[in-house]
Amino acid sequence: MTKIRAAALVTLAVLLAAPAAAEDLLQVYREAQRYDAVFSAARNSLVAGREKFPQGRALLLPNVTLTANATRQQIDSAAHDASLAPFVNTERYAYARGYTLTFSQPVLRLQNVAQYAQSEYQVKQAEATFGQAAQDLILRVAQAYFDVLAAQDSLGLVRAQKAAISEQLAQAKRNFEVGTATITDTHEAQARFDLSSAQEIAALNDLENRRSALRQITGKEYAEFKPLRADVKLAQPNPNDMQSWVDLAEKQGFPVQAADALREIAALELKRNYAAHLPTVDFIASHQYANQTGTVTSAVGNDLRINTIGFQLSMPLFQGGALFSRDREAAALSLKSRDDLDNARRNAALTTRQSYLAVINGIAQVGALEQARISSQSALDSNKLGYEVGVRINIDVLNAQQQLYSTERDLSVARYNIITNLLKLKAAAGSLIEQDLEEVNRALAP
Repeated sequence: MTKIRAAALVTLAVLLAAPAAAEDLLQVYREAQRYDAVFSAARNSLVAGREKFPQGRALLLPNVTLTANATRQQIDSAAHDASLAPFVNTERYAYARGYTLTFSQPVLRLQNVAQYAQSEYQVKQAEATFGQAAQDLILRVAQAYFDVLAAQDSLGLVRAQKAAISEQLAQAKRNFEVGTATITDTHEAQARFDLSSAQEIAALNDLENRRSALRQITGKEYAEFKPLRADVKLAQPNPNDMQSWVDLAEKQGFPVQAADALREIAALELKRNYAAHLPTVDFIASHQYANQTGTVTSAVGNDLRINTIGFQLSMPLFQGGALFSRDREAAALSLKSRDDLDNARRNAALTTRQSYLAVINGIAQVGALEQARISSQSALDSNKLGYEVGVRINIDVLNAQQQLYSTERDLSVARYNIITNLLKLKAAAGSLIEQDLEEVNRALAP
């Protein structure tokens, strides 16, 4: 038992000492789906929007209503002629109860037909709005995730640069002590070291802000994130043609779909208001039953049953000009919806072009920065060697170090921007789905 207990304690100590598992992009997205308030509100809005269809369909179906009543009357009767009072003055109670069952079926109600057609497009609008919200969640999670990685890379580079400057400062001090360098080299290195300390503080603050932004989406604090693989190959958009993406965005982008549904709703609203000028016909059937013990004029009770069947015609004649005003309002709103659709298509085309160019130019930029990193490393090595043999001064080495780390930082940010811009391109075309996020997740380091 002692050996088992000791082994358990050792295992527990190993588990407690083990670092927390790094989270990947897909895991963070799953938690955002469960926690994010914006996405939850969009999901509830979709559920509510889908109820428009059964509400519109109900306008074409029968209505059945049941009403019931029960009353009690106190009846006091007094004669004006005092001589007749003993014969006429009475006090009694009368009870009545009954119910009415009514069946109504619309036969000709063009307004209801138009409103039923509207309900189908209202559902389409709700689904398009939710589709956009789902894409926005993917974009917000990916942006926040890579913002954290970029902030971590920036902090790491600042600290690496600070360590390199510290070594250069120590070397400058040694050279000054032996008389092979001036005090200027030490002051320059000290100034760069102090600047890197300030940059480290700013980088730490930026990293905390990025983590807070991600925590707002997921409601969770993460210890570590899986980084992007260093050897990842960033592919060109497929299809590699900007106009093809623009055509897709103008046709199936979710903002365009929502605006198109609103245009159809506005057009049907124009028809619905026109139908308000027309007569309506309903089929009516009812059954009424009443039982009473008496009335004001009679002390004898009775049972009453009435069955009714027929058609009811209603024709609006004059409503103070409200119908014509609604016609003009609906016509103006219909024109507005067309303009909104045109604007949605133009915005989709603009966003698509910007995202496509950002991906293409970003890939070219990454290639140039990778070459610049090699050149900057070579320049730094050459300046260090030149400083040691006396043909370069300390400021040359410091400048070469700064150039190398700036290139590293720009390269890191450029890679993340390509991924997020590619996701934005797919979102603009209305084709961004969870599988795209899974593909990006496979590019992360294990």
